Amino acid sequence: MVNATILSAFSLSGLNDTTAKHRVTLFSFTLLCYCVILLINSALIVTIILEEKLHEPMYIFLCNLCINSLYGTAAFYPKFLIDLLSNSYVISYTGCLLQVFVIYSYVATDFSILALMAYDRYVAICQPLEYHSVMTKHRVILLVCFSRLVPLLCQGIVMIMTSKLKLCGSHIEKLYCENWAILKLSCNSIRMNNIIGFIIIFFYFGHDLFIVCSYVHLVKSALKSRECRRKFMQTCVPHLLCLFNVTIALLFDLMYARYGSVSVPQSLKNFMAIQFLMIPPIVNPVIYGLKLTQVRNSFLSLCSYNKRVKGLG
Repeated sequence: MVNATILSAFSLSGLNDTTAKHRVTLFSFTLLCYCVILLINSALIVTIILEEKLHEPMYIFLCNLCINSLYGTAAFYPKFLIDLLSNSYVISYTGCLLQVFVIYSYVATDFSILALMAYDRYVAICQPLEYHSVMTKHRVILLVCFSRLVPLLCQGIVMIMTSKLKLCGSHIEKLYCENWAILKLSCNSIRMNNIIGFIIIFFYFGHDLFIVCSYVHLVKSALKSRECRRKFMQTCVPHLLCLFNVTIALLFDLMYARYGSVSVPQSLKNFMAIQFLMIPPIVNPVIYGLKLTQVRNSFLSLCSYNKRVKGLG
C-alpha cells in the first residue's frame, strides 16, 4: 500500500547550509533585484497610461507585459525574502498551489502577449493601410482579455488535477513550489497530468512558431523599403530580444526540472530555477524603454514635468 498523507505544508530545500551562510548578501541582492523590477515596470506602466499618444495597440500590449511581470514576481520574491530571514523553509499546501498557479500562468501570459505583439507588428508593417481597421479598440481589448484569461484557464485545469493527487511526501527540492516537483511526490500514476502538462507546453511553444512565421513575412516586407526597415529595427528587434529571453529562460527551467542532474551544484540549480523570474522582468522593460523612442521620450518628458512642478511648489 502507498503511504499517502493529508498534507498541510511543504518544506523547501533550495536554501542549503552553504547558501544560508550568505543569506545577508542574498537578501540584499534579492531585495535590490525586486525593487528594480517594481521600479522599472511601474515606471513604464505609468508612462504608457499617462501619455495619450502611447494609447496604441503596441504600447497597450507592452503595458500588459509589464503588469504581468509584477503579477508573476509577486508570487516569488516576498516569500523568498521571508525565507532568507527564517531558519525554516516551509510553505502551506494552499500557498504552494497558489504560487505554482501564479508563476506558471505568468509565464504562459508572457508568451500570449508576445504573440499578440508579433501579430500587431505583422499588420503594421505588412498591411499598413489596413492597420487601423484591423487593430480596432474593440479587437485590442478582446486580444488582451484572451491573452490573460486562457493562461489562467489552462493553469487552473492543471492545479485542479494536481490538487486531487494523493501525495507520499512533502519535500520540494527547489526555492519555490513547482508543479513537476509536486507531481514527483504523488503516490499514484501521474500519466494524465503529464499528458495535459505537455499539451499546454506545446500549445505555448506553438506561440513561438507563430511568431517565427510572422517574422519571416516581416523580414521579407522590411527588405522592400527603407521605411519598413526602419520600423522593423525600431519596434521588432526589442520584441525578438524579449521573446528569446523568455523562451531560453523557460526552457532552461523546464528541462532542468525534468532531466537535471543531481551532481549539479546547488547554487547553479537555484539560478536555473529562478532566472525566468529575474532576467525577463528586468530586461524586457529596459529593452523597450531604451529602444522605443516614443516610450523613452515620454518617460523623460514626464520626469522633467514632475521636476518643474516640484520646483514651482
